[in-house]
Amino acid sequence: METNQFIKSFNHFAIEVKDLDRSIQFYGEILKFEMLPRPAFDFAGAWFDIGLGQQMHLIENKTLQITFAGSRALHFAFEVIDLEAVKIYLMEKGVEIAKDIKQRPDGILQMFVKDPDGYFLEFTQL
Repeated sequence: METNQFIKSFNHFAIEVKDLDRSIQFYGEILKFEMLPRPAFDFAGAWFDIGLGQQMHLIENKTLQITFAGSRALHFAFEVIDLEAVKIYLMEKGVEIAKDIKQRPDGILQMFVKDPDGYFLEFTQL
C-alpha cells in the first residue's frame, strides 16, 4: 500500500527553543501566528496556528545548544503575498535578514531570516 492511503494531512512540526517567552513574542507578536490552546503537558511549550490547519509547536529546552550549517539545512518556508513588504516589516521589528531577496532558478522569490534560536525561516513569493 502507498503511504498516502494512510496520511490524511500534514498537522504540525515541533522545534525546541531556549527561551519560550522570547519565541512566543517572535512567532506570536512579530509573525502574527495565532496562539492555540495547549494540553497541560509536564513541560513548557506553546502551540501556534500557521495557516491551512497546520501548526507549529514550541518546546522549551533551557539548555538548548544548536548549530546550523546554513539555510540549506533545517528550515521552514512560508509563502507570502508581498515579499518586499515582509522584508521591510521584519527589518523594522529588528529581525535579522540572513539572506536578502533573490530569485530561485524556477523564478520564485525567496528570502531567509533567523528566529531567536537561529532557525532559518524562508519566505517565498510566487
